[in-house]
Amino acid sequence: MGGAFAKSREDVVAELGVDPEAGLDSAEVRRRLRKHGRNKLAEHRRRGMWEILVDQVKSLVAALLLLAALISFGFGEIVQGIAILIALLLNVGIGFFTELRATRSMEALKRMERTEATVRRDGQQRRIEAAGIVPGDIVVLNAGDIVPADLRVLEAGNLTSDESSLTGESVPVTKSPEAVAEDTPLAERASMVFKGTAVASGSGIGVVVATGKGTELGRISELAEETAEARTPLEQRLDDLALRLIIVILVVSAAVSVIGITVGRDLYLMVETGIALVVAAIPEGLPVVASIALARGMWRLAKRNALIEQLEAVETLGSVNVICSDKTGTLTENRMALSELVVADGPVRVAQADTRGDKAELTRDGKPVDIGDSGPLRAALEVAALCNTAGIEEDDTTGDPMERALVVGTATLDVDRRELLEAMPEARRVEFDSETLMMATVHETEEGYRFAVKGAPEAVLSAAEKVLTREGARDLGDDDKKAWVDRNEKMAAEGLRALALAQKVENDKDAEPYTNLTLLGLVGLIDPPREGIREAIEACRNAGINVVMITGDHPATAVAIAREVGLVRADEEARVMKGGELRPLDEMDEEERKRVLDTHIFARVEPAQKLDLIDIHQDTGSIVAMTGDGVNDAPALKKADIGIAMGRRGTQVAREAAAMVLNDDSFATIVDAVAQGRAIFRNIRRFIIYMLSGNAGEIFAVSAVALINAPLPLLPLQILYINIISDVFPALALGVTPGGQTMNEAPRRTDEAVLTRRHWATIGGYGLLIGGSVLAVFAYALLALDMSETRAVAISFATFSLARLLHTLNMREPETPLAADPVLTNRYVWGAIAIGVALLLAALYVPYVSDALQTVDPGLNGWILIGIGSVVPLIIGQLTKLRLVRTFWRKLFG
Repeated sequence: MGGAFAKSREDVVAELGVDPEAGLDSAEVRRRLRKHGRNKLAEHRRRGMWEILVDQVKSLVAALLLLAALISFGFGEIVQGIAILIALLLNVGIGFFTELRATRSMEALKRMERTEATVRRDGQQRRIEAAGIVPGDIVVLNAGDIVPADLRVLEAGNLTSDESSLTGESVPVTKSPEAVAEDTPLAERASMVFKGTAVASGSGIGVVVATGKGTELGRISELAEETAEARTPLEQRLDDLALRLIIVILVVSAAVSVIGITVGRDLYLMVETGIALVVAAIPEGLPVVASIALARGMWRLAKRNALIEQLEAVETLGSVNVICSDKTGTLTENRMALSELVVADGPVRVAQADTRGDKAELTRDGKPVDIGDSGPLRAALEVAALCNTAGIEEDDTTGDPMERALVVGTATLDVDRRELLEAMPEARRVEFDSETLMMATVHETEEGYRFAVKGAPEAVLSAAEKVLTREGARDLGDDDKKAWVDRNEKMAAEGLRALALAQKVENDKDAEPYTNLTLLGLVGLIDPPREGIREAIEACRNAGINVVMITGDHPATAVAIAREVGLVRADEEARVMKGGELRPLDEMDEEERKRVLDTHIFARVEPAQKLDLIDIHQDTGSIVAMTGDGVNDAPALKKADIGIAMGRRGTQVAREAAAMVLNDDSFATIVDAVAQGRAIFRNIRRFIIYMLSGNAGEIFAVSAVALINAPLPLLPLQILYINIISDVFPALALGVTPGGQTMNEAPRRTDEAVLTRRHWATIGGYGLLIGGSVLAVFAYALLALDMSETRAVAISFATFSLARLLHTLNMREPETPLAADPVLTNRYVWGAIAIGVALLLAALYVPYVSDALQTVDPGLNGWILIGIGSVVPLIIGQLTKLRLVRTFWRKLFG
């Protein structure tokens, strides 16, 4: 029912055809249920095991392995084909079980939520499952209830709603049955309560005007479902790399085969050579090691309270250079806390404790303030505690967040509500009224009845005639009132929710509560910043990451929080834009886009506008992370390169849309995740260089001898065996190398490939070095020592294997002390080398293995050649780590 918030409650009830006292009858409920369907959001399709399995074989790297296996089978190389398929299945299996585990963990979270509601039907009040609610149902609301559908408010008794999950408004919104204007924004529709929000205080009755997909929450959920998920940077980069490898492999193998046949080489030999080149070029370990490295990062983050749904999301965090963060519940605690008191003596800051019983600290101009030294301060705190609706249960409080904040705040300043009520029992209470904008409690004392009043500053100031100072009460003139109004506006500009406090003493407890009041001062409440958030944002700044606040809250509140958390420094101007200033993306000119990119604070932003903001940053090539916990964040969480939802306070819709969930709701965990992502990419690049440089050596050696009348130094199955023992285990060890100081570096350029021109040059140089060394050993064994071809091939096979294992040590950080180098001090690297040596010995001396690989014992002379040929690349590789050599290399290749 569109526009219900702008229609009178009588018109709404009439249009829906329902009696508010009796509610709908059962027959009408069934009819409307058939027409409108159940009150549920569109359910997201569950990812089946088959779909997860198929996703593992979609990459081009997996296609390369499958292509090599098919070629091998096509030419009768059955053992070789089976070996390649084993490598493929290993990769698929690891990726499948890791992603299945993460997916099922998320689905378990989704099953945790179920809502019930109290409705009037057939003249009776009953409790039903919220999914069975239909338009026209009369719903009874009480504090703590979750609103089951979009309701037009019919009655409201001090009814407030916590809408932070939907609109980003950090304080509960007061509701009223009165209609509002048709152009009223969502956050200010006081005549409505919305599905998925919570009743913060009071009670009320509403009529259902929308259910399921027709609710505001449903529209946002559908917007999130329609938003296309971006492919991760790692997926794009690895696919680009695989495509280049396919082209290189096909061109090189075809060229060598054709040239060999042209110069008179045997046709079958050249076909076998082509297969050998394909096998040599494919980094069989790449998908396996990439999956394991990402999985290890995922499990490491899980221990730090970050649940990752997709493996690639771990690395994506390392590429992030823009974090668009929601304010409420992400940068702040999503709760109210006492922050400031303003009395006639001046403003007093409150360093508030988190829990009841802990002590807070009062300061003025940086100096401690004693409550006993200030009569107005003590009186204001007492009235804040007395004029309150919060319930006290042992060491906890219940009720409206604002009321609870006052009770907890005053208690931590040694003004305990329970002790006050024992000394001054409550004799009467006047509930908050939307017309007077005040509430009052009346307490019995020896001098008479003490009236404690709290309310909107403008209302209390108009009812006050005096103000309490150190010297006692004095008259409150017009100029004094203007000064207090200015103080209230200043508090609002600082993001504080201000309330005025007043009191008086009467002989009659039934006297008019809002006349002849004495003003005590103003109390300021704020949604406090999260612990550690300032340090986390500073770490992002040092790492070259731009943090942008996007909130539905008031601009003044957003700016105040931005300064509090360090998003805007003290000497910086706060650049803020309101949602109303943002035009649709396709209508923006370049100047408007530039202004958006230069702005760090966006307030009163609608969900669709968040998508435009992410689009603008992504259009510049930025990798964007979006954090949030509310329903209003869901579309942007899905649109961003990586969405990060809060696990504790996060809504179901937000968690479904995100790629990462923070179980501790801590922004600081994101910093840990970014560092982990950067380390993972560095390691992935390191082991890709390692694998491809070794494979390049094989290609060089096989191609060189294929063009002359000489036997191949390696057989296709031997190449595959070398790649498995020399790629998988050492590369896996490199993949789990500690990351180092990654957060002191700027983010990678968004257009930077996995391998740059300098990296390709490094791969080529190492490949020539390893291949040349092996060819020299092979030629010496054949020509100088006159060994048989079988023994010479066994020597070159062993030299290749050992040289590539030792080549792992060439992947260390340049110019770092050997004792502190992360590669050399990585015990997994040395373990991988040991495993590789054991497998090499098995290939030479275990009968069935050596028969399959066609190897023999190299003999003493052979082992001397193997030792020399494998150590030379290591020595030369270490020389390239010297500063002089690296400087020359950078000038040559960039």
